[in-house]
Amino acid sequence: MRPTHLEFSREEWAALRSSTPLTLSEADLAELGGINERLSLGEVSDVYLPLSQLLNLYVAAAVGLHLASDEFLGAGSVKVPYVIGIAGSVAVGKSTTARVLQALLSRQPDGPRVELVATDGFLMSNAALDERGLLNRKGFPESYDLPALLRFLADLKGGAAEVSAPVYSHHVYDLVAGERQVLRQPDIVLLEGLNVLQPQGLVSDYFDFSVYVDAHESHIEQWYVERFFALRAGARNDPSAFFHRFAEMPDDELVETACNVWRTINVVNLRENILPTRDRAHLVLVKGADHAVERVQLRKL
Repeated sequence: MRPTHLEFSREEWAALRSSTPLTLSEADLAELGGINERLSLGEVSDVYLPLSQLLNLYVAAAVGLHLASDEFLGAGSVKVPYVIGIAGSVAVGKSTTARVLQALLSRQPDGPRVELVATDGFLMSNAALDERGLLNRKGFPESYDLPALLRFLADLKGGAAEVSAPVYSHHVYDLVAGERQVLRQPDIVLLEGLNVLQPQGLVSDYFDFSVYVDAHESHIEQWYVERFFALRAGARNDPSAFFHRFAEMPDDELVETACNVWRTINVVNLRENILPTRDRAHLVLVKGADHAVERVQLRKL
């Protein structure tokens, strides 16, 4: 156990749920799960419900602090969203974590408005990456439009009436020209991405709380290969999809291709950039081989 964090087994963490009701159904989970990741109500109840309860306490405390500060300064109240960063490797399940938390947090009695933003939208376009010789470094810190991401977060935390983020399509694996995700003073924002905890640029300075989704490297590689097959299957009859190019590739060649991409790009990014930021997270979800969370590590206050 790291000295700066408290460590809980899944059972110990689940006991902190208290009497918080579960507001999601099996049908909800079918929509929230990842491409090759299936959630159970048991995991949501044991892991994500206590986390959402903790986050509700933190959000309430932050709102109270803002109100007290405004009263002391004699200033008008400006609505500032609570921002939660969610980091982790490709294929580790951070998007699923973000979607589940969004669903749980938005179903609280006070009905907060919860927005989910992926930093994929702040990647440079494929054309721009190609021009800079960075197409094979997609997802690495240098492949993002960091100034645009920082402006977005500064406006968001500055209480702007409206902010917007570019939209990325996993269907074509590129930015969608002219499309924006518009946020109008939400209560909570989940910002999910590979490198959101990087010290460069200090994106994490805008976070009120952060989560790192962790697993053994070998497990993530297996999940990545499985996802490669799932994406190929979904794109088999759709020529416009990025993964349609692998439609006729024999399975053994597809495995070799997926493993090569993992070895030359994704695991390099994980080792050099993503994993070193793990200890900067307020909370770490540690997964086992079956994609289920086994342990939770919470930074000491």
